[in-house]
Amino acid sequence: MKFTLNEGLYEQVINNEIEDELEEKKDKFTSYTVDMDEAESSRILSAYTADVIESVLESTNKIEKKVEIVNKIFSVISEYSDINPEKENIVINDKQKAKLLNAVVSNVNSKYGLSPVEPVRPETSISKSSLFTGATNEPSLQSEFCKEIATADRIDMLVSFVKWSGFALIRDALKSFTYRGGKLRVISTTYTGATDAKAIYELSQFPNTQIKISYDTKRTRLHAKTYVFYRKTGFTTAYVGSSNLSNSAMSSGLEWNMKITEQDLPDTFKKIDASFETYWNSKEFEKFEGEDYPKLKNALDSEKYKGHQNTELTYNFTISPYSYQQEVLDQLAAERELRGYYRNLIVAATGTGKTVISAFDYKRFVQKNPGKNNRLLFVAHREEILRQSLACYRGVLHDQNFGDLLVGKYQNPSSLDHLFVSVASFNSSNLIGHTSPEFYDFIVVDAYGIIGLNSKGSANKG
Repeated sequence: MKFTLNEGLYEQVINNEIEDELEEKKDKFTSYTVDMDEAESSRILSAYTADVIESVLESTNKIEKKVEIVNKIFSVISEYSDINPEKENIVINDKQKAKLLNAVVSNVNSKYGLSPVEPVRPETSISKSSLFTGATNEPSLQSEFCKEIATADRIDMLVSFVKWSGFALIRDALKSFTYRGGKLRVISTTYTGATDAKAIYELSQFPNTQIKISYDTKRTRLHAKTYVFYRKTGFTTAYVGSSNLSNSAMSSGLEWNMKITEQDLPDTFKKIDASFETYWNSKEFEKFEGEDYPKLKNALDSEKYKGHQNTELTYNFTISPYSYQQEVLDQLAAERELRGYYRNLIVAATGTGKTVISAFDYKRFVQKNPGKNNRLLFVAHREEILRQSLACYRGVLHDQNFGDLLVGKYQNPSSLDHLFVSVASFNSSNLIGHTSPEFYDFIVVDAYGIIGLNSKGSANKG
């Protein structure tokens, strides 16, 4: 195919044709060249040569002629190499047919009269990378994964979440893999609460299986989805893309995934392997075993509820409040400690942060009462105020799982210990009937621009 020079970027080996083209159009274009890097030269030149050879072979009809061309190339190369590629790499031309090695199977069972069985293999190549787009003419990820699992020696999975529906699709294949001695490692998170705890638990019961989970949803935002199927033969494959371990992602979802092979992208595989090891050895990812199921379940439930509440607003505070807020906090401390008044009002202009002051006041209360429940009741008349106040308290306390809403559609708080409730829901839920007069240690009432605080003192004054 004739080379046509166009304006733009290139990363092209300059051959005679290109050099002639550059010379011919030097008045129209200015070209920029760079010396080939010594360390990269083998990769660049071999890729260039492979393209040229493929083009030549495509123009040849008979396979025996193609083999003859390739063997002649090796014959020439052998004159410049100590590894004698002519002897080692000559393609076998058996009865005018070149052959590919597809598998090697042990004969250990032949003494029992059992014939070896050729292993199942993926429909897509294990030596050439390809793209999965969910097209109707492609095999499903479920189908390919089961076949990849059946012929792998070791598997690493890095996924944001694991759904039972997705796990069920490859469960039997993974179980057979681990019971025959295959090593399985899985990294996942509790982010958004999307993972199904029972899927992680059942995985953990398989032999030769290790799982690590990130419970830190404040910093960890693992969106990577990678499945690596290692083979001792060197024909390792990996799927990198958009599919988590869920039914839709593995079957009918509009997901894009690149199947990468070690054979044609060895450098990419080195990076995949190194990156996985970095995550695996990071303190952010904790080892999961069966007895950790309650911890995982609680973390996932907290994430689900947090996402459902949609508090929208996020606060990020320094350790200390603003100076004018600190002045109010100091006055509150004086009223309580010097005068014994534990029912207080905060009156300030709109936008000066009365809710923030109450949050810092509650934080100080918690610090003075370590190891206690420090139950909080926050009452306001509007849902928006309650959502913003909950977000504010979470920011001040640096705890994104703190507190529950009881307002509007949020009628099933996981706990009454730290409750942000509307006046209407307070009455309709009969909260008084479900708690004792001494149940709450700290009560905040936001009433149209004035915040009332009621906290227990050292003598439990109400």
